[in-house]
Amino acid sequence: MSTADRSVFFNRTHTDDLIAYLAAAPSPYHAVAGAAERLEKAGFRQIAEADAWDGAVGGRYVVRGGALIAWYVPRSAGPATPFRIVGSHTDSPNLRVKPVPDTGSVGWRQVAVEIYGGVPLNTWLDRDLGISGRLVLRDGSTRLVQLDEPLLRVPQLAIHLDRQVNDGLKLDRQRHLTPIWGLGSVDEGSLLRYVAERAGLDADQVLGWDLMTHDVQPPSYLGRDRELLAGPRLDNLLSVHASAAALAAVAAADGADELPYIPVMAAFDHEETGSESDTGAQGPLLGRVLERSVSSRGGNEEDRARALAGTVCLSSDMGHAVHPNYPEKHEPGHQPAPNGGPILKVNVNNRYATDGVGRAVFAAACERAGVPWQTFVSNNTVPCGTTIGPITAARLGITTVDCGIAALSMHSARELCGADDAFLLASAIKAFLEG
Repeated sequence: MSTADRSVFFNRTHTDDLIAYLAAAPSPYHAVAGAAERLEKAGFRQIAEADAWDGAVGGRYVVRGGALIAWYVPRSAGPATPFRIVGSHTDSPNLRVKPVPDTGSVGWRQVAVEIYGGVPLNTWLDRDLGISGRLVLRDGSTRLVQLDEPLLRVPQLAIHLDRQVNDGLKLDRQRHLTPIWGLGSVDEGSLLRYVAERAGLDADQVLGWDLMTHDVQPPSYLGRDRELLAGPRLDNLLSVHASAAALAAVAAADGADELPYIPVMAAFDHEETGSESDTGAQGPLLGRVLERSVSSRGGNEEDRARALAGTVCLSSDMGHAVHPNYPEKHEPGHQPAPNGGPILKVNVNNRYATDGVGRAVFAAACERAGVPWQTFVSNNTVPCGTTIGPITAARLGITTVDCGIAALSMHSARELCGADDAFLLASAIKAFLEG
């Protein structure tokens, strides 16, 4: 890794690179491409799932849609060498374009959308939205598309027509979230023609597509002292970026060939909708990659079982900082703060996978990294969310720890966190992967 590449791992330079990554990753497919680009600079090379794999030393990664699995095989690795896995997800709640997108009413041209994940609907009102995603061509290849311009907008009803709006806004998901993008009668096929043309294609070359909207306002530092970071998709691209930076740094460090573990980065899609897909944590992708990694190094089923018995997964996802306007929603004895370091996420009902063993692993990694850390527990009266942690623990039968950083406005079109926490999380992940 060059000196320029190494610099990403130094505090605000890390956050600067995160800002660039977020701006270039409006969809899971772009998030994977950005992570792969950073790994490529560190010497990792992509391999295809359909090809035969060898057990060569070095960094490799596979891409399937909006998911990426990357790993580094040190020279010291044997068939039964355990893995150190950091898991995250590439998807974020948003408004996604329906299969028949062109619609409209009373002289307005509109685009039909479906709500993806747990979206606070009001945060998408009166925002300038672009379009991003992937186009699938006749030959089976894909083309990423990112239109960072104000194309769409979901206009809110004027207060003069809804005098009770400040007493409680209620939005109908079918009727009130349809963006406008022009004037005139409905023109069937016009959206796809426009997107294809902007991608340098004819519309008839496109047989399939996955398109979504994104806020075109770029991520930025916030506050008098620039101590906060505001931006879209912090949940959970901050963790994807931190994982890629940490894995690249581990692979480039002196002593990488003597690592006691095989460090792995697993970035899944579809976490926000339950992870049940071929690219989600509920699917077989990670398990198959680990199995093939063992067998490519001459291992058998016994070696795989031994490797998994010593494997630990760090599931990294966003958590909640204490909201100053709603402190009663939070657990009074556990109040994570921005820039206080990564959080250990605990729930005894297994919404998070952390137990005492995992806590010790996480605490030791933070100590080695010289990073402060905090604990998050939900208020008993507020239902707890969940992550890929319990899914990964149950699917692979491995020790799993849930962590993240504290943030406000989770799942909103724009979220807020401490500007230093991204670097602190990446530092802890790096120490964890080194073992």
